[in-house]
Amino acid sequence: MRRKVVIIGAGHVGSHCAYALAHSGICEEIVLVDKDREKAVAQALDVADSVSFLDRTVQVRAGDYEDAADAAVTVISIGEPRQPGQTRLDLLERSAELLDELLQSMQGITLSGIVITITNPADIVADYVRKGLGMDRSRVFGTGTLLDTARLLRNLSEATGVAPKNIQAFSLGEHGDSSMIPFSCVTIGGRSVLHYTIDKEKILQETRQSGMTIIEGKKSTEFGIGRALTEMVAAVLRDEKKVMPASVLLQGEYGQNDVHCGVPCCIGAKGIEQIIELPLSEDEQQQLQASCDVIRQHIAKVAK
Repeated sequence: MRRKVVIIGAGHVGSHCAYALAHSGICEEIVLVDKDREKAVAQALDVADSVSFLDRTVQVRAGDYEDAADAAVTVISIGEPRQPGQTRLDLLERSAELLDELLQSMQGITLSGIVITITNPADIVADYVRKGLGMDRSRVFGTGTLLDTARLLRNLSEATGVAPKNIQAFSLGEHGDSSMIPFSCVTIGGRSVLHYTIDKEKILQETRQSGMTIIEGKKSTEFGIGRALTEMVAAVLRDEKKVMPASVLLQGEYGQNDVHCGVPCCIGAKGIEQIIELPLSEDEQQQLQASCDVIRQHIAKVAK
């Protein structure tokens, strides 16, 4: 399959994802689609200008929903930005309205590739889109707690002085205020986190709060999610079998059913190829349960 990525939603986040992808060298073609056609054209031209001096060729253009039919990856990035003081869950009603409009526009289009959702609230949206498209859980999933994990690695690095690449840790559950960190599974430089003196509650709160801190300071987040999305798309296009968190439908894993939440997954050309179950402590399992309950409540809410 041609290394073609379609991004539906050419707003602030969608365009930054396109920029990050264009400069990563993993795509041959990037297509921006938006109901505001003029915006999609303008964003595509701007990103295309930025790759003119690269030593590789990537086509960046505006397109239509039909472009998703033969895309290796389709990214759904529609929605409205979170405002200071808003939680991601506060965006649910408006996101559902926009998704209904999108799914209606995509009726009759058969997607042959993978679908990755970015729109907030991430876990509820991933579930809503998977059901709306009628596709298997391995092929429709969200970025989930991947961005939370990037923030966690940064916070742990700052607290311990160890480079993020030498830290293995994951944020799990909701991409939101109920996310949790299984500290019992965190290793730093190959050693358990227990060998380091860190304030776990501070790390958790800073990881949860990081997005709002950015929004309050500059009104939007963009670079982190752009790179996170690029890492996930690369895992698919290169068949990397890379383990990273994704918001995937759980069907018995972690004792959960019928709920999307962020858990470590092995991602390759077929999408979610394996769900990694970490050996959580009893307290950590309860925290994940509480987070899944929050997601489950809002899945039920949007279904109505």
